[in-house]
Amino acid sequence: MQYSGVKRAAVVVNPTKISELDQFRQDLTSAMTSQGWAEPLWLETTPEETGAVQARSAAEAGVDLVIAAGGDGTVTACASGVAGSQVPLAILPTGTGNVLALNLGIPLDFHQAVMIGLTGEDMQIDLGTANGRPFVVMAGLGIDASLLQSTSEQAKRRFGYLAYVVATLRHLRDRPIKVAIEADGGPVRRFRATGVITGNVGWLRGGLPLLPQASPDDDLLDLVVLTAHDVVSWLILVAHVLARRDAPKIFRATFRDLTIRTAEDQLWELDGEVIGTTRNLVIAVCDDKVRLRVPTLTESDVSPADAQKPGAGTADVTASGAA
Repeated sequence: MQYSGVKRAAVVVNPTKISELDQFRQDLTSAMTSQGWAEPLWLETTPEETGAVQARSAAEAGVDLVIAAGGDGTVTACASGVAGSQVPLAILPTGTGNVLALNLGIPLDFHQAVMIGLTGEDMQIDLGTANGRPFVVMAGLGIDASLLQSTSEQAKRRFGYLAYVVATLRHLRDRPIKVAIEADGGPVRRFRATGVITGNVGWLRGGLPLLPQASPDDDLLDLVVLTAHDVVSWLILVAHVLARRDAPKIFRATFRDLTIRTAEDQLWELDGEVIGTTRNLVIAVCDDKVRLRVPTLTESDVSPADAQKPGAGTADVTASGAA
């Protein structure tokens, strides 16, 4: 959408993730106009319309850029809205996890993230579906869904990512579940698993390389099956994950189509949100790609682990008011 040669963006914002929305809007508009962009369209999400409809309508209207301002859930919704179009999506991370942003080297600093959105490079990333619902980060069942279920919004607002760490400690003794997994029509593999996680990217907050070989643009998704039953076995498992070593209690694979079956109903999650319970989780790679704005090569020479070291992954909320 060109206005006398001036580019214009649409900002899809989750107002629940920003403490001072008016100040945030003012700061973002100022940052964009200072770079020669027109004042952006402003589209707020709601519990019913979480970003997909807003992003799709903005892309169809011909904007030059869609900016997702929120957490991973807002980013996922916007990604599904622009998938298959030529309109790039930029991430302005204001959520608790911000896992996709950290994996792609997009900093939590407000001004740096805005500049990457306006001047960065475009990358065609994969979009996955889990039981028909889109995701760009991770989906799975077991301990990841359980800890998300037991982490309240109040705890996330008060403690940030540490709320997830505390929740994890409560589930270290969870009983493994029986799962049967079939990837790309191959043989069925059976496990007693604590967690079954699939991902488009591999690094968690805190520099944990859960799926170290995952690449968001390789037309594949990655799978890890983890098994542990007490604190000691979890410590051993985490040590192997941190060292990126194979271990008897870690199974990895890549796939385009995956079916996970369980003997009993299990909680499952998608990009940090508990969706419900299921005994049958079907995961696949979509044909449509998402054109995502990422740092240039010189800007992105920092690994996800380095990006999360003290000082590198702290949000600049003074100017933006973002929570």
